[in-house]
Amino acid sequence: AESYTIEMGSLGPQWKANPRPFICSIEDPTKQTKFKGIKTYISYRVTPSHIGRPVYRRYKHFDWLYNRLLHKFTVISVPHLPEKQATGRFEEDFIEKRKRRLILWMNHMTSHPVLSQYEGFEHFLMCADDKQWKLGKRRAEKDEMVGAHFMLTLQIPNEHQDLQDVEERVDNFKTFAKKMDDSVMQLTHVTSELVRKHLGGFRKEFQRLGNAFQSISQAFTLDPPYKSDALNNAISHTGRT
Repeated sequence: AESYTIEMGSLGPQWKANPRPFICSIEDPTKQTKFKGIKTYISYRVTPSHIGRPVYRRYKHFDWLYNRLLHKFTVISVPHLPEKQATGRFEEDFIEKRKRRLILWMNHMTSHPVLSQYEGFEHFLMCADDKQWKLGKRRAEKDEMVGAHFMLTLQIPNEHQDLQDVEERVDNFKTFAKKMDDSVMQLTHVTSELVRKHLGGFRKEFQRLGNAFQSISQAFTLDPPYKSDALNNAISHTGRT
């Protein structure tokens, strides 16, 4: 019964859009406990627009869904979840930062024409009963339409495709993907190195520059007849910044 349709668009083959598009909000991260306070975790209120009924999910539920998507959709790029963190998980800044990243992740899921229609994703968004959750979780984990078998779920266009054209497109995409991958790795390395320098040597240099501006501001205050409070405050503000 599971099927995903590929259609011909103006730029070539593309996934057919989800006929029932929706969005999903993630709100109200709340600290909760179980086993009489032995275990503590953060719960998020997840509300899909086409259902309108919220469910409450922990990070481990998002992690389960992410791994199911990776296992099933080997031909689709699934973005990473925000990373796990062993310490500081209940600090306000960390919780807010994780919530923002989960929202970005969820926006990608709901806007994707295939991922948004996956049965396991629907189970994640709709199931509010613990017993039913476990049953649906086991069913998703026993899914046989994964890996190469996933191809059996595809409905392909009827239009005849020129084999040479297809091979050229695939080769061009492989060249692009490798170049993109190498470029992103290079950019990541350069920016990481720059961050390291700003946290170390550059930081001291900027502090010296700030102190120099502060010193000029203090000097101007020593000439009362001609001093300008607005200018002095601006120079001092520059130094503090």
